[in-house]
Amino acid sequence: MTEVARESMEYDVVIVGAGPAGLSAAIRLKQIGGDDISVVVLEKGSEVGAHILSGAILDPSGLNKLIPDWKKKGAPLNTEVTSDHFNVFSEKGGFSIPHILMPPLLSNKGCYIVSMGNVCRWLAEQAEEIGVEVFPGFAASELVYGENGELVGVVAGEFGKNPDGTPGPGYEPGMELRGKYVMLSEGARGSLAKQVIANYNLDKDADYPKFGLGMKEIWEIDPSKHKLGHVEHSLGWPLGGEAGGGSFIYHLEDNQVYVGFTVHLDYKNPYVFPYMAFQQFKHHPQVAKLLEGGRRTAYGARVIASGGMQSLPKMVFPGGALLGCSAGLLNFARLKGNHNAMLSGIAAADAAAAALKAGRQGDELTDYETEVRTGEISNDLNKVRNVKPMSSKLGPLWGTLLSGADMWFASLFGSPLFGKWAHGKSDAMATEPAANHQKIEYPKPDGTLSFDRLTNVSFSFTNHAEEQPCHLKLADPDLPINKNLAEFAEPAQRYCPAGVYEVVEQTDGSGPKFVINAQNCVHCKTCDIKDPSQNITWATPQGGEGPNYPNM
Repeated sequence: MTEVARESMEYDVVIVGAGPAGLSAAIRLKQIGGDDISVVVLEKGSEVGAHILSGAILDPSGLNKLIPDWKKKGAPLNTEVTSDHFNVFSEKGGFSIPHILMPPLLSNKGCYIVSMGNVCRWLAEQAEEIGVEVFPGFAASELVYGENGELVGVVAGEFGKNPDGTPGPGYEPGMELRGKYVMLSEGARGSLAKQVIANYNLDKDADYPKFGLGMKEIWEIDPSKHKLGHVEHSLGWPLGGEAGGGSFIYHLEDNQVYVGFTVHLDYKNPYVFPYMAFQQFKHHPQVAKLLEGGRRTAYGARVIASGGMQSLPKMVFPGGALLGCSAGLLNFARLKGNHNAMLSGIAAADAAAAALKAGRQGDELTDYETEVRTGEISNDLNKVRNVKPMSSKLGPLWGTLLSGADMWFASLFGSPLFGKWAHGKSDAMATEPAANHQKIEYPKPDGTLSFDRLTNVSFSFTNHAEEQPCHLKLADPDLPINKNLAEFAEPAQRYCPAGVYEVVEQTDGSGPKFVINAQNCVHCKTCDIKDPSQNITWATPQGGEGPNYPNM
């Protein structure tokens, strides 16, 4: 194979991903070094924020540390949380848990309901004002290693390949962007981060990574039903005992509400259909009453890293570091990761700036690892470290009760009561044969409160050029039919929230065929995680493609 000739650009620090972690690192580097430190941020979305999907209730602790005068500078944190409810739903009703019974660390007091897409757009403006180069639509698709095995850069901006991977008539080879340090802040299950973790064996001392699938719609509702700043979370129906997870409803400005649903991906029954459970949830009497007369304006989906401290890999390696959810810094119990992402970006920038000042490059930023594991982030994550494994092993009822006691103890005394529980298995390993389970019948969407997947995907404004290599790669093209269909009823048909995967009967009578509709992909990464045979690898498509979220 002929090696592709590429031009290169040199920077002190190359950052992949314009999310809260990457942009915080970029801003901090320029705050410290000014013109003496050159920084570039690469973003695969068509614009900064296009691929950002989060709940989101933002704990401003990270932003306070990064830009203390963010209010004066017009940061889009406009809706402070005013009321906070937690519900346990049955099919027709349920009950609320009094707030006084909730562990204090779950309080949302002082937090803001935000669009993290818009927060990142604002952060990018702040970064560019102080000299950071931000390149949206510039997907980093390959890693570049140095002579001693250190990471020295990435390949970005490659366009125009044919479906078979050969250069097409308009082929552009992209560029090598090289840095003395490379920071990966791609979010949960980042494609380059996954390679780096494997290459340097960064997870050899970590527990299995764990994930949840988060799905979200934006609704405009009747003004008479809107409660600015109101927050609701729920457990229970319609998941029951089939899967862990829950919902959120956040009332933000302009009569909008964020309606979201999260399903833990360690469910056993391959017939679980997370997207349909989300649609069913909106028909709960309490939710339906809120949404009736309103309209859905946007939809999206993204996995969240829920493993916590147990699953944290080593975050530094020769020449670089993992930031934010690329490492897995989400506080699962609080459903908040953006503050830790920002704190990680700040810590990585501090370590890199000190290394550059000392004339170092290409080594491990050990000060960053130390800060994450002993500082604010560790304090935040260690208090909730047992919530995920308890809910997985004990089920929704007993898991919630025991983890609640564990968090109360941690809130009062600084560390959990029940030591450190292990996860034990990956989400893919948790999937059991279809023969062990009953099919689950989900109601058909009504087109008013609930919608089919393809209709909803159109509200993610997703676009991919079809004349390119499929970015969803099968290690064995025959395995989905020969094994996954036969043994697991091919769960890809159900776990994908965008209808990417289908099993269709061929017209020539030759049996079922596995079809990949890659143009539907919203870049959630569920398939890369939940496929029971670990046969699917998610890779980045051409830059600028995928969802174009407006206010997620």
